[in-house]
Amino acid sequence: MSLSGVCVTAVESRPGGTSQALEALGEGVLGTSSSRGQRPFGARLKAFVALTKPRIIELLLITTVPVMFLAQQGVPDLKLVLLTCLGGFLSAGGANALNMYIDRDIDALMERTSQRPLVTGMVSPRECLAFGIALAVVSTLLFGLAVNWLSAWLSLGALLFYVVVYTMILKRRTSQNIVWGGIAGCLPVLIGWSSVTNSMSWAPVILFLVMFFWTPPHYWPLSMKVRDDYARVGVPMLPVVASNKVVARQIVIYSWVMVAVSLLLTPLGYTGWFYTVVALGAGGFWLWEAHGLQNRAKAEVTGGKLKEMRLFHWSITYVSILFVAVAVDPFLR
Repeated sequence: MSLSGVCVTAVESRPGGTSQALEALGEGVLGTSSSRGQRPFGARLKAFVALTKPRIIELLLITTVPVMFLAQQGVPDLKLVLLTCLGGFLSAGGANALNMYIDRDIDALMERTSQRPLVTGMVSPRECLAFGIALAVVSTLLFGLAVNWLSAWLSLGALLFYVVVYTMILKRRTSQNIVWGGIAGCLPVLIGWSSVTNSMSWAPVILFLVMFFWTPPHYWPLSMKVRDDYARVGVPMLPVVASNKVVARQIVIYSWVMVAVSLLLTPLGYTGWFYTVVALGAGGFWLWEAHGLQNRAKAEVTGGKLKEMRLFHWSITYVSILFVAVAVDPFLR
């Protein structure tokens, strides 16, 4: 039985209203393609950068580089760090561009995504598809030829998992979408380790699990905030198909497991006192926020008073703090 305890919900692979949205989107692209030269180069360049979702990539790199310090038990080769970051950026950027290509129909209907480049017509679907595939190929070759092939296959696996398993299969069909789809976002931890050692160990596996259990309670509060957007396009995120009480309870369960897993590194000998103190402090505050959200949900608080975004914002800070501790700990042992 899965932790979320919610039955799988099937939805249309292309939600109602999508055809009209695609017509409008197509008209926008056709209307601008003939005058593409009139669009400023700077705006076009900015649009292609936006396809990569750079803010999300920042978070992925935060979980990659510190693991390289842990694997090296010190400062890794800086050229290797640069190549790994570049390969990771290109791979994640390609995955995000392909995600936007596939989701362009629902992006046109959701307020949160209404200004994405494909929706506005700044980039055509064909350009987006070619751009995403090119980044996937270049990133895989860069990893394989300049880092190692284990990292290359992990990187390609993360991209394919995000595009095919999450975006194409899970996202529109089950409330478990972000639980299992989040695996793609956990793989950079393994890539960081393999780029240094060209092998695997229990340390990156533990951190992989930390990120796996982190992803649902990180994303569900945001999904609670934009529930109406997802409901409008038929995407069964957990907050769409379950009450705030159920969602908050699942957030608490995943949070406790996440914190417990994060503490396994020390007894297994991979980290020392510094990481343990940071993990306990940051994890304790996370649990405080998670239980606070659950208490407000139990009291049937709604709207702005639910304060669900407090946990979402803290979740990003938590990952940053925890992985900085991963990088610093080897120097204090």
